[in-house]
Amino acid sequence: MSDITHHLSLITYMNIVVLVKQTPDTAKLSARLDGLQLSADGGARIVNPWDEYAIEEGLLLQSKYQGKVTALCVGKAEADEALKRAVAMGVNEAILVSDAALSNGDSLATARALAAAIRKIGAVDLIIAGRSSIDGNNAATAVQVAALLNFNLLTYVTKIEGIDLATKTMRAIRAIEAGRETVSSHLPTVISVVKEINSPRYPNFMNIKKAAKAVIPVWSLKDLGLSAAEVTPQVTWSLTLPPGRTAQVELISGSPAEAAKILVDKLMAEKVI
Repeated sequence: MSDITHHLSLITYMNIVVLVKQTPDTAKLSARLDGLQLSADGGARIVNPWDEYAIEEGLLLQSKYQGKVTALCVGKAEADEALKRAVAMGVNEAILVSDAALSNGDSLATARALAAAIRKIGAVDLIIAGRSSIDGNNAATAVQVAALLNFNLLTYVTKIEGIDLATKTMRAIRAIEAGRETVSSHLPTVISVVKEINSPRYPNFMNIKKAAKAVIPVWSLKDLGLSAAEVTPQVTWSLTLPPGRTAQVELISGSPAEAAKILVDKLMAEKVI
């Protein structure tokens, strides 16, 4: 075998999956700051902001190590708009997992669907997720996916220092309460990233046009070999507004000195001071 042929035989390409979620657009809060309005069908939706950092990191790793980046999302049919955003940013492929049985699923149900989809995709080296989603904010899905696939897990990653494709290992820096720690992991690994890791790019015009024409494949539970019973929520929850509070405003008249004395007397009477 010539040196060139031997070198080519050692080249390995990364297969990266980025987990994407479509979330309510918190910038569209109503005048009453009623967050429940965003949870209703028809509310403004965006790519979960944390996931844009995950998409960007996948693309940066692809340009450095070569390979393929696939954006994967569990959601309703309209969630394909979030995946089109990922396509506009530059991912090679986008897949939507959508099924009526998943409509009220918890994070574990979502993780089971994601894990099954990743198995269907094939040999994956790295799964990248955002720190959490801005709606549920439980940061559980990436952890559960790692457990279901029996992959290594690194959370709150601020930097990937390097990946050795020959030994299938990576080094990363994690944010912890005491500061930062440098860790190593064997691939395949699931990582969740924080905003310090990069600055997400703006899609260019050509990719925006490509995304607009993209037809996102949709996989059902049947396509993944899952039954509805396997994604039955383990935890049920609902959202309600907190009870309203009434307040009374009293205007104190008089000179500044008189008003100050009256205010102090009232605060002392209410045992505030």
